[in-house]
Amino acid sequence: MTFRQFAYRNVMRNKRTYAAYFFSSAFSVMIFFVFAQFIFHPDIQKGVTNIAAVQLMIAAEVIMYFFAFFFVLYSVGSFLKTRKREFGILMMHGMTRRQLNLLVFLENMLIGTGAMLFGILFGMITGKLFFMIGSKMLDVKAISFHLSWGALGLTIIAFFLLFLFISMFTTFLVRTNKLLDLFQSGQRPKKEPKVSIWLSLLSAVLLITSYYLAATTTMMTLIYRILPVILMTIIGTYFFFTQLSVFIVRRLQKNRLWFWKKTNIVTLSSLSYRLKDNARMFFMVTIVSTVAFCAVGTLASMNVINKQFEVDYPAAISYVAKDKNPIHGEHLAEIQHGLKQKGIPYHSNQFPIKYVEITSAADSHAVSIIPLISFSDYKKIVQYSGFTFKEKPLEGKKVLGMTTHRFENDGQDATYTLKQNDLSLRQKAFTEHVVIPRELVGNEGLVVSDELFAHIKGTKTNQFTGFFIKDFVKTNGMFKNLVDNGHIWYDEDQNYAMAVSGTLLKVQKSLFSMMLFIALMVGAVFFIAAGSFLYFRLYADLDYDLHQYEIIMKVGLTDKELSQIVTRQLMLLFFVPILVAIIHSAFAFMALQSYFTLSIASDMIVVLVSFFVAQVLYFLVIRNRYLHKLKRALI
Repeated sequence: MTFRQFAYRNVMRNKRTYAAYFFSSAFSVMIFFVFAQFIFHPDIQKGVTNIAAVQLMIAAEVIMYFFAFFFVLYSVGSFLKTRKREFGILMMHGMTRRQLNLLVFLENMLIGTGAMLFGILFGMITGKLFFMIGSKMLDVKAISFHLSWGALGLTIIAFFLLFLFISMFTTFLVRTNKLLDLFQSGQRPKKEPKVSIWLSLLSAVLLITSYYLAATTTMMTLIYRILPVILMTIIGTYFFFTQLSVFIVRRLQKNRLWFWKKTNIVTLSSLSYRLKDNARMFFMVTIVSTVAFCAVGTLASMNVINKQFEVDYPAAISYVAKDKNPIHGEHLAEIQHGLKQKGIPYHSNQFPIKYVEITSAADSHAVSIIPLISFSDYKKIVQYSGFTFKEKPLEGKKVLGMTTHRFENDGQDATYTLKQNDLSLRQKAFTEHVVIPRELVGNEGLVVSDELFAHIKGTKTNQFTGFFIKDFVKTNGMFKNLVDNGHIWYDEDQNYAMAVSGTLLKVQKSLFSMMLFIALMVGAVFFIAAGSFLYFRLYADLDYDLHQYEIIMKVGLTDKELSQIVTRQLMLLFFVPILVAIIHSAFAFMALQSYFTLSIASDMIVVLVSFFVAQVLYFLVIRNRYLHKLKRALI
């Protein structure tokens, strides 16, 4: 038997241990290969879909590749710890340090190459399905299956280098130590876990504070709170598993009435040790799962943005004439003719937009040009849009900030001075509704009283024309000769600005759908990796658990009681990090809700419940297999 054959048989004998690592790595390779197929597909290259979607897939490739690197590194490190006794036997029979390193290198490369080939092959088999799903979510014509040599080459080179580097690096992690230490690995009694009451208290304070800040955040405070909340949550989670959870178990053990009941003494006695030993793994699973939940949940909530689209664009078709060129009349006539030709009923409204030079009270030397419209014209926009108008008419020098997007209404007071005649305008609030999208007017503006609007002379005056349609989705794809992808923005080098809401919504939905597709794939990789971490740790402790349960069974533990103890311990192993991740995600979604006027609760519940159900199914499969192996070994 050659040395390479010896390495191969070592891998085959440890199929149980390597299974989760192999299939998780293969799944990562498959998703990477599928995204590469999209990127290198000739139809995509010719511009079948939005370039932003391709850029997102490239970003997903990079994220998955770096995550795969750390995942493989952690996995290999876990396997090395479980094989210390095996290394001791090999060294006792004369294996040198160099041969041991070569053995580990060959085994890692064998598993990595197999995972890479399996992932690519499965990606080819399921490629057509992914292209169908991608075409549907992009809302483009069906993309035919195409095996790209570029995608194949990129995947092979990227993951071969990854597995090669990890295999070379892990040889430095092999510690030969003393033979006695290697043989006693997993058999030594564990030291009693130490816990700090101050670090436990710090964990509770950090988590409670971050939850409070997330739950009470507003649209304007979210940007300032997001980084501190994330940092506090990460630190609090780490100390929760390393300190606070052990502290809670210690307190439960002091409750003698409950501690001595049935098999609780066995479950709780080893629980503090298991929590302390698995603290870092619990921490990683929680953070990885939280990232997966939040990524998928955030993009699933984008469906609510689509429902709120008409809020940002009150007019189905908006047209702003920057000058008095006759071409504007031709454009408006073309729009009217197109709507009539399609049988779409509409109401139109036209009014002037005056641009004036102003200085801010905060900096009298800073001069800017902002648009002004009258209060009565603003009222007509709201009424034509079908919204209820409740605002009181403006009087004197009081003005309203012109809301140009539903997220920009910060309600701050401000004072503006017109450069023209030093007239001071006091802004106490913003309009309740979007007036005109900022992209069509070039800047935030003001709504003033009708009398004041008539009195002010602007440096220039533009003309706004809005076409209001009950079902604005019908305008999708119209007037392509006037707009590119549904818009001509104010800052573009044109003598007009224009937006077609139906087309803009279609483009936005396609982009969000592709983002959701990518997030689902990346989230699946993260979630499966998190499950693999649990699997690795479970089988890493198998020998120690066998020794423990074998002793307990000698004093009368029944099969039923063994199943109860194992089930409880596995439930803690599998569900504590997932439940903590769900709680983290729930408060993150509370903060996200501040960006929406409609509720995103139903979308978030669907996402979290779906992940939880997947975890339950995974737990049931692993529990049955683990109990089967335990009972078979104890017979």
